[in-house]
Amino acid sequence: MEAENDAGARSRLVALAAARGVSLAALSGLIGRNTTYLQQFVRKGSPRKLEENDRRTLAQFFGVPEQELGAGARGAVAAIGQGGGVVAPVGQRAALAEWADVPRLPLGASAGPGAHTSEEIPSGRLRFSNRWLKAQGLEPVMLSVIEVEGDSMEPTLRDGDEILVDRTPRPLRAGIHVIRLDDVLLVKRLESGAGGALRIISDNAAYPRMERPAQDVEIIGRVVWKGGRL
Repeated sequence: MEAENDAGARSRLVALAAARGVSLAALSGLIGRNTTYLQQFVRKGSPRKLEENDRRTLAQFFGVPEQELGAGARGAVAAIGQGGGVVAPVGQRAALAEWADVPRLPLGASAGPGAHTSEEIPSGRLRFSNRWLKAQGLEPVMLSVIEVEGDSMEPTLRDGDEILVDRTPRPLRAGIHVIRLDDVLLVKRLESGAGGALRIISDNAAYPRMERPAQDVEIIGRVVWKGGRL
């Protein structure tokens, strides 16, 4: 029975990571481990169980009860549902339903000359109201928070601002997006141009506008919120 629970925790971790769109290597970094730690856990069963602090961090990141990631029955705060599955207590379910923890990725989307991409290892989380996200038509698993670098999008976005990026595939409409162009990550305003081209616009008039074929521009996601210091 215990071996089945361990296997269930491994498969659940894989499913949660896939749903959130984050790699096992990135999650290993989140818990302060080397990049292969969770891959070894999933594929080889080593370690056999997640350590308590690691399990708690991952459960908080995904917004699920620790029991889904292998917490034992002793001292558990979960109950057994009608279908035999683990169910969080009412207070915990209410808390999980109220908030969504969105991963903060240190990619440095550039509003200046450009930032080369690095591995998307979450450096923390930013909590949003699920009610607000639903009102905006946003799904938590499709969201990331990243930091803006540079001044080309001033005054709209300033250096150090954090932006909420929606990665849901949608038809392009004019607005601010995070894009990858020539293997460089940028945050720019996009508009449709002639002949299927895209206009890549900086809000700061000191920076020139660009126009590139749509196939040369990878749209990572649309910017739907910003936050920063006053």
